[in-house]
Amino acid sequence: MRRKMKIAIGGDHGGFELKQDLLAYALTKGHQVRDCGTHGKNPVDYPKIALEVARFVASGDCQIGIVIDGAGIGSAMAANKVPGILAAACYNEALARNSREHNGANVLSLGSGQTSLYEAKKIVDAFLQNDCTVERHQRRVQMIRDIEKGNLAASRISAQAGQDIHPQDLERIYRRARELTSGRAGGNFPSANGGGFNIGPNEIAQMIDHTILKPEASLGDVQKLCEEAREHNFYSVCVNPTYARQAKAALVGTNVKICCVVGFPLGANPPESKAMEARRAIREGAKEIDMVINVGAMKSGNEDLVLKDIRAVSEACRDGSAILKVILETSLLTDLEKVRVCELAMKAGANFVKTSTGFGSAGATTEDISLMARTVATKKLGVKASGGVRTYEDAVKMIQAGATRIGASSGINIVKKAKELASN
Repeated sequence: MRRKMKIAIGGDHGGFELKQDLLAYALTKGHQVRDCGTHGKNPVDYPKIALEVARFVASGDCQIGIVIDGAGIGSAMAANKVPGILAAACYNEALARNSREHNGANVLSLGSGQTSLYEAKKIVDAFLQNDCTVERHQRRVQMIRDIEKGNLAASRISAQAGQDIHPQDLERIYRRARELTSGRAGGNFPSANGGGFNIGPNEIAQMIDHTILKPEASLGDVQKLCEEAREHNFYSVCVNPTYARQAKAALVGTNVKICCVVGFPLGANPPESKAMEARRAIREGAKEIDMVINVGAMKSGNEDLVLKDIRAVSEACRDGSAILKVILETSLLTDLEKVRVCELAMKAGANFVKTSTGFGSAGATTEDISLMARTVATKKLGVKASGGVRTYEDAVKMIQAGATRIGASSGINIVKKAKELASN
């Protein structure tokens, strides 16, 4: 974190544990923290906690507030009733960054049932590290405050919309509102012109792992991949672990993460080998690990080995503060086996389940994405669609089915199509 701040933090009984963890995390970063409760797991009313946090921020005693309940919605609603408060419910880094840069939010609302501690720390970091500094965004935030004070009548908004807000900006505002109310960025929402499901270029870029895993991929190919990721602001680059260090060097100064594959593409390595491979990739710069399960063990009914396999890499990722995605190679499994692997991944502490290596007989399908998403919903794991996702339309179908990340070597074409639709 770049600066030290005064933070008011509070959570109801459902958010108590996450509140305690984030309070400790903020203190380790040198922030001053005011604990507004609750102080145990006995049931309390979240509006009272949110009000307490909001008052400290509105009075200027604290610069930022953090409120936590089960979903993050109710506390945001309550905090926003306090004059001077702009509270935003955020479920990922992109939303947190946007709420600060575009909307001037001063209270962050988190859902303990929607967000893991690892994700919550990243969201908090993004919220604290960004500000609303662009003039056009500041002007719109001031309009919100004018509405609150009764100084900006609805008729004035309508009269000035054509002068002050470009139609494309209105479209983006509409889309963002629908994203927030749908519960995730890039969710299923209609475009303002009635054209159906659209995802903006920035949103879809932040869902893409820009990938090159061909055996003949050279260092030059990887460097080009990183340049493309830097230009289009993809979420990550996905490379073979031999290129982790070079990719990290090529992406210094960006938010693009390094993702490395482990046990790729067959998955038949022993658990110990996969764990060692993961640890080395993490040491050399990987923030995410995509591991292939032991498909043969699963087909043999040896679920103990599959669990041990995933758990070994999960422990390596946890020690290195990295995200673990578990590749099922869905084309080789029955639906029942897919469900069981998802359940084993949850039990082993993985963060995502992923469809394919791209080297199997088939890639991602909407049916598999939907099945996987339903299975891991209870533990809030992400779902990555990979293998055969080549177009914007392919990506959208996967996201509609429940994918939260896209692995593709055609990320540039996907984003270009999104930009084309946005400009229209």
